[in-house]
Amino acid sequence: MAQRKLVLRNARVFTALDHSVLDRGAVLIQGNEIEWVGAESALPAVADAEVMDVGGRFVMPGMTECHAHLSFSDASPFSIGNVGVETATITAVRNAELMVRSGFTAAVSFGSNYRIDVAIREAVKSRRIKGPRLLAAGRDVGTTASNVDSPGGLSQIADGPWALRQVVREQRKALVDVVKIFVDGENVNPVAPAGELTFHDDEIAAIVDEAHRRGLKVATHSRSAAAVKQALRAGADFIGHANYLDDEAIDMLAAARDRVFVGPALAWEVRYLSECESIGISRDTVVAQGYEREVEVTRVTMRKLHARGVRLVVGGDYGIGIAPHGTYARDLEYFVDLFDMSPAEAIVCATRNGGLMYDATGRVGTLAKGHLADLVIVDGDPLADVRVLQARERLTVMQDGEWI
Repeated sequence: MAQRKLVLRNARVFTALDHSVLDRGAVLIQGNEIEWVGAESALPAVADAEVMDVGGRFVMPGMTECHAHLSFSDASPFSIGNVGVETATITAVRNAELMVRSGFTAAVSFGSNYRIDVAIREAVKSRRIKGPRLLAAGRDVGTTASNVDSPGGLSQIADGPWALRQVVREQRKALVDVVKIFVDGENVNPVAPAGELTFHDDEIAAIVDEAHRRGLKVATHSRSAAAVKQALRAGADFIGHANYLDDEAIDMLAAARDRVFVGPALAWEVRYLSECESIGISRDTVVAQGYEREVEVTRVTMRKLHARGVRLVVGGDYGIGIAPHGTYARDLEYFVDLFDMSPAEAIVCATRNGGLMYDATGRVGTLAKGHLADLVIVDGDPLADVRVLQARERLTVMQDGEWI
């Protein structure tokens, strides 16, 4: 059967290969792949192609949500794991469609209730539901007295290298892509605060070795310099948070910039500071817990990492009541306002960098010949105001060559 050919013309094309935009560009799509991108004046003749005039709108790659929690139900941040598998599954199906309609055509999970992410990944692949291309994680992995040592379906707890290897093997049996581990904790947790390491070196080394032996990636919750260093020395792939870094940790991340990705996932802290009273906590309490300082040091840290060429990605722990699903594009606003990035730089973090985190071949997150036809048509100019990407009604989303 002949593949459908589609030409998008009269477009402002942002390929994310660099920071430039083609003011009068065109994109040729054949089947689920991009066949050609360039100036409309150079568009090759194509027989039997459907032509769509996008009226000068902005065309960019689909974004990748790199700290996804599809099974989180927009509940209180202190009860995200206390939900039954049935409710969490229904929630995840709804969130998957909401995510792709928000312009995020791919996602990397940073933890799942139960085995739900794997089911979502397969349902999206088979087109039974709408959702992002997904690297699926299993339950969060932690030790006794770690940040995730709590009841519910969100965690697997084990102690010692061989017990933790068994957990990784169980997750491999469950067909996950990503093993998520908590190297340190959260300021709100008196048992496992940020900066208190909950794995010994031999434990985290065993997790990473076992995961890599089985073809899995390792994602870490690492807020402190010590947690980032431990994760890097063990060979972890995706570093979440990286708030309180010293010069040595920054140097280590810069040295590893060709193999690791860093996602500050700052939405939780920003929204906790601004929305705390809506969940019955005073701002004075939140400041005393250290979150105002955490946001400020993260601003400094991310600017340094960006200047050193470390690949930063978007994704903000969305899925809690104060940072709900569907607001994923706020991350780009934070990258601009807090990290002093240009809108183009923030969009590249959301597209090219996120696409490489999802798929190292580079076929996701950029518009180029042979890449997958995941793109977003924006009614507005995100290079002038990146906040336009938060308005779903102004986005037209294509995934795998088909309109969502």
